[in-house]
Amino acid sequence: MNQLSDITADKVADLQRATPRRVAAPTVYARRFKRPFDLFICALLLPLIGPIVAVLWLLVRRDGGPGFYGHLRVGRGGKMFRCWKLRSMVPDADQCLQDHLENCPVSRREWDDTQKLQVDPRITALGRFLRKSSLDELPQLWNVIKGEMSLVGPRPVTTKELARYGSSSWAYSEATPGITGLWQVSGRNAVTYQRRVALDVRYVERLTFAQDMRILARTGSAVIRGTGA
Repeated sequence: MNQLSDITADKVADLQRATPRRVAAPTVYARRFKRPFDLFICALLLPLIGPIVAVLWLLVRRDGGPGFYGHLRVGRGGKMFRCWKLRSMVPDADQCLQDHLENCPVSRREWDDTQKLQVDPRITALGRFLRKSSLDELPQLWNVIKGEMSLVGPRPVTTKELARYGSSSWAYSEATPGITGLWQVSGRNAVTYQRRVALDVRYVERLTFAQDMRILARTGSAVIRGTGA
């Protein structure tokens, strides 16, 4: 693990020690069948999704930047991992964001509140399509295969975002981050971050096969309607 990962992991450990810990009672599905179910679905999807990812990767690469982007995120139990996406932003996205926030107080407030921007200057034309269709998240199937993510769970967050969970950070730490989740199908950017945390707690407390299937079905509907972001 590189130095950045070590530092980040230390911050996660400090946060977990500083917040009350609550142990969720895992269901039989969560303990024994969720992981096999993830692998089964991945095996079905890979022959279809693999060629799509390859074509999109070539299209993203046309501007000279990398085709994939891996951002450090907090995994189950505080373990750090790289969450993979098809790159949807300009190659110098970090500097672009910093410059924009320094020059636009309205965007600064929006970023501080939600960690997202409705009008994001970093996103490329192709990137807007990838995000709207959620196709940018297809490479996360690799994270699922590796066991770093699940098909359904709380969306992976950074250490800075995890701090916003406060005393509810136990729920995120005890779950495996998901490609989709209850927040994704409950309004996503239209809900506050506090509501997002509440949805993650609710998901972990009621983790069942039926709930995962409902979320996957609603995710499919959202992708077809193009309501991603």
